[in-house]
Amino acid sequence: MISIIIPTLNEEKLIGQMLNQFDEKLKKELDLEIIVSDGGSSDSTVESINGCTDKLILHNDIKRQNISEGRNRGAENSNGDILVFLNADTLIPDLKNFILNAKEILESDGYAAIAYPIKVFPEERKTVDRLFHFIYNNYVRMLNKLVMGMGRGECQIIKRDVYFKVSGYNEKIVAGEDFDLYRRLKKYGKIYFNNKYCVYESPRRYRKVGYLRVFMDWALNSFSILLSGKSMSKEWEQVR
Repeated sequence: MISIIIPTLNEEKLIGQMLNQFDEKLKKELDLEIIVSDGGSSDSTVESINGCTDKLILHNDIKRQNISEGRNRGAENSNGDILVFLNADTLIPDLKNFILNAKEILESDGYAAIAYPIKVFPEERKTVDRLFHFIYNNYVRMLNKLVMGMGRGECQIIKRDVYFKVSGYNEKIVAGEDFDLYRRLKKYGKIYFNNKYCVYESPRRYRKVGYLRVFMDWALNSFSILLSGKSMSKEWEQVR
């Protein structure tokens, strides 16, 4: 079985199209389970997904749940031998072959996880999006090949046993948790950067705060994690 784990927080605008990718025929054919781990949405996210997922995990504490906690709660309630973590604002072209290819890679020897190039939704893509993601995707590929494990949180695919061996996402890290996890995963196996496929994401954050600030936030949090084991950001801003 493969577990698709989707953390949500106020995702009423995009969660529908994300879940619609996984129709019942595809789920049965590929033996998928869909798990949504909601961090306490105040909009209609939960109502929108009710009945469209195999498991719905709700966070009812007053304290805001960060994305690391949401992903870990989803994993703890999963049954899959392979864990696929997707953000709620992502889409995967050629989904069936994407999943089959990931399964084939992780069933081979030596690989702990897969990372993918990320691109903006084609219908919303601008020249600046193409340029930034061309550079950043190649940077991620280089890190995996030469330096350390790296995979963006929009899509992270991991062997279950290795995920739990490293105790999953560090729940004390609110930003850069994806980088931190793959850095630790590489101690137990190789990270496969799969340039054959890509994952599409919403450009909402880039449009609101700009690429310069996004990159600086990513860089500062990564350096802080490497130096101190903590993210510089105390909270990751919602952009909806």
